[in-house]
Amino acid sequence: MNNKLTAREKNLLLKLAREAIIGFVRGLKTPSMEVTDENLLSHRGCFVSIKANGSLRGCIGNFTSEKSLFKLVQEMAVSAATRDPRFYPMKEQDLEHFDLEISVLSPLQKISAIEEIEAGTHGLYIEKNFSRGVLLPQVAVEFGWDRETFLRQTCIKAGLKPEDWKEGTDIYIFTADVFCEKRHS
Repeated sequence: MNNKLTAREKNLLLKLAREAIIGFVRGLKTPSMEVTDENLLSHRGCFVSIKANGSLRGCIGNFTSEKSLFKLVQEMAVSAATRDPRFYPMKEQDLEHFDLEISVLSPLQKISAIEEIEAGTHGLYIEKNFSRGVLLPQVAVEFGWDRETFLRQTCIKAGLKPEDWKEGTDIYIFTADVFCEKRHS
């Protein structure tokens, strides 16, 4: 397995995610599919983000999975559409205008110095006590954040104080193969 997804594999994952969301919202069963691509059968983490009118509409993912990547993408797509607590579950009328972005993740790597973080290349996962938060690599790019701003924002996402990353916090980095469809602007 070369780990790098091909354009065809990315398009297939986007198609599967879209079909899973539409099917679930309409009360249909997720279509089963015969997948033979080694990359799509691999066990890797992913996040699925939904955007409506250019704004985030839902984002859910997992860092690890016992499921094949293509099945995890379908599951996370439905979860992003219906279980992200920041948004109401998507309804039939929401199916007309949404775009998908999928981030296929590398394994988490615990770091010992913040200098190991490259904002825009790495995503962050922070744990302190019972709080945890994650921001994908593309978030730092989207907002033009430097390393320390990225750390502060990840702490805030975890429900921590912005400077909590400085002491007693486990910090992990990861990379992501990020791809999206552009149907609506």
